[in-house]
Amino acid sequence: MNLSQYIINDIKPLLNSDLIGDAQMLFNQLTYSHVPIKNQDGIYLGCLSENDVHCFDVEKVISEYSYAAEGFFVRDTTNWLDVLEAFAQNSTNIMPILDGKNRYLGYYELNDVINLFNDTPFFAEAGGILIVEKGVNDYSFSEISQIVESNNGKILGAFVSKFENDLAQITLKIGNTSLNEVMQTFRRYSYNIVSGHEEDSYLESLKERSDYLNKYLDM
Repeated sequence: MNLSQYIINDIKPLLNSDLIGDAQMLFNQLTYSHVPIKNQDGIYLGCLSENDVHCFDVEKVISEYSYAAEGFFVRDTTNWLDVLEAFAQNSTNIMPILDGKNRYLGYYELNDVINLFNDTPFFAEAGGILIVEKGVNDYSFSEISQIVESNNGKILGAFVSKFENDLAQITLKIGNTSLNEVMQTFRRYSYNIVSGHEEDSYLESLKERSDYLNKYLDM
């Protein structure tokens, strides 16, 4: 997926010789969490966060607070999933872009990259969401694919959404089939069903039997 069309240059990086007051004024006009900084030679130095800048002395130059610069960036060749990961890891809504020679090219906005994710089949195609759980050393994506496809299902997306207590949770988007049959097969392969966004006939059947048993015992 080509991200070049999403490169923005509306905001030029501040110089490290600019005043902190200039940075504060810029933040007052923007909704960005960070602004990029460069030196007089055009070399990217990192980003200053809005929270930090509003704590600094307005009359001092930015270079005096160079220790606070956060050095995150992506390349113009970085794929969109890695770009999205960089946003998440750095808690920012603006991501500077450098080319292979470390020249500053512009920046991405978080909303633009998220919208790309929304256009993927995981969100755009009709299907059910299923979250399954198994030991971190016991599951495999080849087995998961086999289970789904053996029920004439089609995987529209899959990712490991959680690691906890030696268990892995895998979130699946499945099309072309009812989730009930897929759930039954996962259970036969010793997967725990954490969540399924369709009626789970297995659990519904257990509930009906439990209700019946309770009525019988109350007689």
